[in-house]
Amino acid sequence: ITIPSAILSSIPTSSPTVVDPETIHDTDAYEALFLNVTLIGCVLFAYYVKVNKIYAIPESAAAMIVGVLIGGGARLLVTDLTLFKFSPEVFFFVLLPPIIFEAGYSLQRKSFFQNLGAITLYAMFGTMISCFIVGFSTYYAAKLGIVQGVSADNPMEGLLFGALISAVDPVATLSIMGNPELQCNQLLYSLVFGESVLNDAIAIVLFKTFRKYYDPDAPNMKGSDIPSALVAFCMMTILSILVGVLLGFMASYLYKHSSLSEFPTLETTLLFLFCYLCYATAEAIELSGIMALFFNGIVLSHYNKYNLSRESRYASEQIFATLATVTETIVFLYMGMGVFTGRFHNWNWKFSLLALVLCIIGRAANIFPLSWIANLCRNHNGNRIPFKMQFVLWFAGLRGAIAFALAENMPGPNRDTYATATLTICMFTTVFCGGFTEKILSRFGMRQGVESTGGGDFGLDSESLLTMTSPMAKTISGHVYKGFKGLWKVFDEQYLKEMFGGSRNIETGDDDSSDDERNLGTYELGAQSVEEEDASSLIIPTPLEAPAK
Repeated sequence: ITIPSAILSSIPTSSPTVVDPETIHDTDAYEALFLNVTLIGCVLFAYYVKVNKIYAIPESAAAMIVGVLIGGGARLLVTDLTLFKFSPEVFFFVLLPPIIFEAGYSLQRKSFFQNLGAITLYAMFGTMISCFIVGFSTYYAAKLGIVQGVSADNPMEGLLFGALISAVDPVATLSIMGNPELQCNQLLYSLVFGESVLNDAIAIVLFKTFRKYYDPDAPNMKGSDIPSALVAFCMMTILSILVGVLLGFMASYLYKHSSLSEFPTLETTLLFLFCYLCYATAEAIELSGIMALFFNGIVLSHYNKYNLSRESRYASEQIFATLATVTETIVFLYMGMGVFTGRFHNWNWKFSLLALVLCIIGRAANIFPLSWIANLCRNHNGNRIPFKMQFVLWFAGLRGAIAFALAENMPGPNRDTYATATLTICMFTTVFCGGFTEKILSRFGMRQGVESTGGGDFGLDSESLLTMTSPMAKTISGHVYKGFKGLWKVFDEQYLKEMFGGSRNIETGDDDSSDDERNLGTYELGAQSVEEEDASSLIIPTPLEAPAK
């Protein structure tokens, strides 16, 4: 029998290389040991920073610097860099969900919803403003020949970059603002925290929406693409919130009408699984997992926290806080490693510098005009957002892991250019802006009981930048708002809490009760303090939160 030569040539002449499983196990063990020792070092360094009050080096910046050093050493000494590479999929599906869920679950709901108007302006409309400024400026800079390595034919590529780089991640800033010794202005902290959480979700939704319309083979964008993309963006946002709320109600109903509280271990385990279920469900149906999970955490905190046993309640809070801390440290560590282990083929410093300038401009075009609009709906007894606070909000617009992870998933032939520019911006804002946060807070008088050291407002005051709204319009809007809160209170108290929980009289460290102690007040629509308007509170106080009669 004659065998054709083509078949003979396709038969391997030597057996494939077999790797000894024991060798693989030993390698993985050394890598795991190295990673754990590095994480322990980062946590101990964070402890040293907190104890010695070294505000010039935030924990996130320290982890990033350690990552740069380790990545450089690994590039010189290690041949297989798999362990040291940043994986976007691991970030989105393993590391990110605990961070987002913990943000929603531990949210100070009263201060968040009392400032929801300003937070929504910054997070939604501000993100879109920044996205379009950066995106179209990038496109026209390439078209005019100012920068190379980015598309001069496809505006949608620039909008993709504008969407991902608009993701604000002020972990470094919040780690300093939340320090009790600094006594940061509580309104400022609430605005920065609320904007950062919603902004990340909005940026991801924008990125996913624009990616559906991106076609590298058909660079000419249609005139109807932008309106269609914005409509798809709004639908995705609404549906994502709906998924998170519905799954939160489903979990609360299960806990309320079962005997899970008799088994604390199963309670906590199930709560952890519901966290990932919500994120995976939203992502599986092509919605925003971050948006869904954040509102899922809010619903579970408002209703289901009171269905848990005492052991599970405290355990769940500590477990999610610990997971969030560990995953944040891992994320910034790997971002630092990416400087040397990313194997980028095109590090365009000219475009990186231009992108940084565009981010600064886009952030300014976001914060200052929208703060002026937000102040139109606030009263005149000190609850407005002054210009000094606006400047701190502008300065606190750090870029972080979400922006870098989206850049790693950037489609098209210019991925390296966008990824390296994003990494440069993330490192600059985290190390430089995060390190100067404490000085900025002191200089602009954003620490309670600390006056501005002068020169902070550049001779401007918020009152001089605002026009007076009609007293009648203000009164009408206030009555409408209070009426809505009253209706929500009745509906929540009589129907939702009866079905999903939240009315048990137990002792807990609920975040809502701390809002009264911090004297945040009610800021939107000229409302009075929480104590005076308790009957019309947006979120119903639990028996613990009710003021003493």
